[in-house]
Amino acid sequence: MTLAQVVGNGVGKRVADRPRPPKEWIPHDEVEDRPASPSFPSGHTAAATAFCCAVLPAWPMAGSLCTVPAALVAVERVHSGAHYPSDVTAGALIGLASAWLVRHAARA
Repeated sequence: MTLAQVVGNGVGKRVADRPRPPKEWIPHDEVEDRPASPSFPSGHTAAATAFCCAVLPAWPMAGSLCTVPAALVAVERVHSGAHYPSDVTAGALIGLASAWLVRHAARA
Protein backbone atom coordinates (compact mmCIF):
# COMPACT_ATOMS: atom_id res chain seq x y z
CA MET A 1 0.00 0.00 0.00
CA THR A 2 2.86 2.35 0.79
CA LEU A 3 4.45 1.86 -2.61
CA ALA A 4 1.08 2.37 -4.32
CA GLN A 5 0.56 5.61 -2.39
CA VAL A 6 4.04 6.91 -3.19
CA VAL A 7 3.70 6.11 -6.89
CA GLY A 8 0.10 7.29 -7.20
CA ASN A 9 -0.06 10.32 -4.94
CA GLY A 10 3.60 11.24 -4.73
CA VAL A 11 4.62 10.84 -8.36
CA GLY A 12 1.54 10.32 -10.53
CA LYS A 13 -0.46 13.33 -9.39
CA ARG A 14 2.55 15.64 -9.74
CA VAL A 15 3.42 14.39 -13.22
CA ALA A 16 -0.12 14.30 -14.66
CA ASP A 17 -1.55 17.33 -12.80
CA ARG A 18 -5.00 16.53 -14.22
CA PRO A 19 -7.88 18.62 -12.86
CA ARG A 20 -10.90 16.96 -11.23
CA PRO A 21 -14.03 16.40 -13.34
CA PRO A 22 -16.11 19.58 -13.81
CA LYS A 23 -18.59 20.22 -11.00
CA GLU A 24 -21.39 20.55 -13.57
CA TRP A 25 -21.04 16.86 -14.40
CA ILE A 26 -21.90 15.78 -10.86
CA PRO A 27 -25.62 16.07 -10.04
CA HIS A 28 -25.34 15.90 -6.25
CA ASP A 29 -23.87 17.76 -3.28
CA GLU A 30 -20.90 15.43 -2.71
CA VAL A 31 -18.98 17.34 -5.37
CA GLU A 32 -18.25 20.07 -2.81
CA ASP A 33 -16.39 17.60 -0.56
CA ARG A 34 -13.87 16.38 -3.11
CA PRO A 35 -10.13 17.02 -2.75
CA ALA A 36 -8.37 19.95 -4.38
CA SER A 37 -5.38 17.83 -5.43
CA PRO A 38 -4.96 16.58 -9.01
CA SER A 39 -7.30 13.85 -10.21
CA PHE A 40 -4.97 11.36 -11.93
CA PRO A 41 -4.45 8.66 -10.65
CA SER A 42 -6.81 7.63 -7.85
CA GLY A 43 -4.74 7.06 -4.71
CA HIS A 44 -7.70 5.52 -2.88
CA THR A 45 -8.14 2.92 -5.62
CA ALA A 46 -4.39 2.26 -5.77
CA ALA A 47 -4.24 1.57 -2.03
CA ALA A 48 -7.37 -0.60 -1.99
CA THR A 49 -6.16 -2.67 -4.94
CA ALA A 50 -2.66 -3.03 -3.51
CA PHE A 51 -4.10 -4.29 -0.23
CA CYS A 52 -6.27 -6.90 -1.96
CA CYS A 53 -3.47 -8.06 -4.23
CA ALA A 54 -1.07 -8.33 -1.29
CA VAL A 55 -3.49 -10.34 0.85
CA LEU A 56 -4.74 -12.65 -1.92
CA PRO A 57 -1.68 -14.95 -2.25
CA ALA A 58 -1.28 -15.33 1.50
CA TRP A 59 -4.95 -15.65 2.41
CA PRO A 60 -7.05 -16.36 -0.70
CA MET A 61 -10.46 -16.22 0.98
CA ALA A 62 -9.83 -12.86 2.64
CA GLY A 63 -8.19 -11.49 -0.49
CA SER A 64 -11.18 -12.53 -2.57
CA LEU A 65 -13.62 -11.00 -0.11
CA CYS A 66 -11.83 -7.67 -0.01
CA THR A 67 -12.11 -7.26 -3.78
CA VAL A 68 -15.73 -6.19 -3.35
CA PRO A 69 -14.96 -3.20 -1.08
CA ALA A 70 -11.98 -2.31 -3.28
CA ALA A 71 -14.21 -2.23 -6.35
CA LEU A 72 -16.74 -0.15 -4.42
CA VAL A 73 -13.99 2.36 -3.58
CA ALA A 74 -13.28 2.77 -7.29
CA VAL A 75 -16.96 3.18 -8.15
CA GLU A 76 -17.49 5.69 -5.34
CA ARG A 77 -14.54 7.81 -6.44
CA VAL A 78 -16.13 8.24 -9.87
CA HIS A 79 -19.67 8.63 -8.52
CA SER A 80 -18.61 11.34 -6.06
CA GLY A 81 -17.04 13.38 -8.86
CA ALA A 82 -13.53 13.03 -7.46
CA HIS A 83 -12.19 11.07 -10.45
CA TYR A 84 -12.67 10.13 -14.07
CA PRO A 85 -12.98 6.39 -14.83
CA SER A 86 -9.45 6.45 -16.28
CA ASP A 87 -8.15 7.77 -12.93
CA VAL A 88 -9.46 4.76 -11.04
CA THR A 89 -8.28 2.38 -13.76
CA ALA A 90 -4.77 3.80 -13.47
CA GLY A 91 -5.00 3.62 -9.68
CA ALA A 92 -5.98 -0.04 -9.85
CA LEU A 93 -3.07 -0.79 -12.19
CA ILE A 94 -0.66 1.02 -9.86
CA GLY A 95 -1.99 -0.99 -6.91
CA LEU A 96 -1.68 -4.26 -8.82
CA ALA A 97 1.87 -3.47 -9.97
CA SER A 98 2.91 -2.30 -6.50
CA ALA A 99 1.71 -5.48 -4.83
CA TRP A 100 3.41 -7.60 -7.50
CA LEU A 101 6.70 -5.71 -7.16
CA VAL A 102 6.75 -5.88 -3.37
CA ARG A 103 5.91 -9.59 -3.39
CA HIS A 104 8.58 -10.43 -5.94
CA ALA A 105 11.20 -8.07 -4.47
CA ALA A 106 10.81 -9.85 -1.12
CA ARG A 107 11.68 -13.17 -2.77
CA ALA A 108 14.77 -11.73 -4.44
